[in-house]
Amino acid sequence: MGRRNKSDCCSVHLSVMNRRGFLKNSSAGFGWLAFAGLLGGQVQAATKKPLPQFVAPVKNVIFCFMDGGPSHVDTFDPKPALKIHEGKAIGKEAVSKRSQSNASRVWLGSPWKFQQRGESGLWVSDLFPHLASIADELCVVRSLVGELPLHGQQNLLLHTGRIIGQAPSMGAWVSYGLGTENNNLPAYVVLNNDWVPNGGLENFGSSFLPATHQATQVRAKGKPVDNIQPADPLSLQKRKLALLAEQDLAFATQASEASPIESAIANYETAFRMQTLVPEVADISHEPLHIQREYGVDSKDEHQHYYATQTLRARRLVEAGVRFVEITCPSFDSNNSPWDQHGLLKQNHEKNAWITEQSIAALILDLKRRGLLDETLVVWAGEMGRTPHTPKVTSTCGRDHHVNGYSLFMAGGGLKGGMTFGETDEFGNSVVEHPLTIHDIHATILHQLGINHEDLIFRHGGRDHRLTDVHGHVIREILS
Repeated sequence: MGRRNKSDCCSVHLSVMNRRGFLKNSSAGFGWLAFAGLLGGQVQAATKKPLPQFVAPVKNVIFCFMDGGPSHVDTFDPKPALKIHEGKAIGKEAVSKRSQSNASRVWLGSPWKFQQRGESGLWVSDLFPHLASIADELCVVRSLVGELPLHGQQNLLLHTGRIIGQAPSMGAWVSYGLGTENNNLPAYVVLNNDWVPNGGLENFGSSFLPATHQATQVRAKGKPVDNIQPADPLSLQKRKLALLAEQDLAFATQASEASPIESAIANYETAFRMQTLVPEVADISHEPLHIQREYGVDSKDEHQHYYATQTLRARRLVEAGVRFVEITCPSFDSNNSPWDQHGLLKQNHEKNAWITEQSIAALILDLKRRGLLDETLVVWAGEMGRTPHTPKVTSTCGRDHHVNGYSLFMAGGGLKGGMTFGETDEFGNSVVEHPLTIHDIHATILHQLGINHEDLIFRHGGRDHRLTDVHGHVIREILS
């Protein structure tokens, strides 16, 4: 950089001698980064971001994303009529635009038996033996209705509330609404398993919200986060960050909108602080061996091992104060929609169940033992269900895309356990009682976090936006 003359220096000082300039100049360069610690409150005041409106039962959310669409009629929604009528044509009356269907398709019964589990008698299939063992903790919603039987659109709907994307993800909204409990960690973390789902990174993005609210991705294999280990001594890092802050500050004084620059500064500081804590939280080697075995970390199946690792990390992250953690499924056959079984239903649904359900059951039990389940909401959901019919019944047949009625479950977080809500018809083909949309699920999650979904808004493009758009209601029947 060229040397400034005296008059240049004076003009610069005059242009920045506001609160930002005062903080920067009074703190010897690197102290300017402390301003990022004040940034959350400043942005909240500027955007009139709502605070929790009551004492919320939930502090954290763990979202177990079952990408591809687990079959509702093979997991939590038993339909004996399917076995009775297996191989018979479904007929015109069963055809729906919200599923891959035509009148010549035939009903397909479940290859797994259902049993009533626990004291509640909740129906769970033999596909999920570990989840069946904790049935009394599960709140199963059986009446979800989607919009389009396409992975990308339904993934975006599940994550952002819109099939076209271009909106913040649920985790980003939670981060925006509540911030983080731990300034050394981001509020929103995605524990990824080395691939990007249909719909792309918009599923985890912040869109028009400040960039500080997008997901930080932590991978299963290798280094959890790139460049998390410092390449420079601490003193040199501080000097580099001070220079970046100074340059960003100078740019912000000339920009028409300073918030993106402020977000960049806040991200610099978060990344600096993460250097110590992220490796510590991601390292599960010091967890007791019996806990690691309970999650399945000791599995010889690499996919189950890595999923178990990520699930155990999820518990450690919420303990450390991360607001919203999402866990994606690993792909064992290069399918970036792992539960998408158009063929080989029995073989590949069993593989997916083997990889994931032990770890999720262990997570719920572990949270409960530690007294964290009441304040942590665990959500298990795919973007859609699967058709109760198939083109032809064979030993290798499967089920296709279905959004006319499907299931998810939640656990903890102030919800009733051992219950179901909503109902599909005798074939599991369409909803006949309490139809719900993903907006209703979003509204309920936000409510449990202490936020009225109608008040969590952000002004963009000339109108107010919210996660639930103009839809959604709290499902009060499932609240304890």
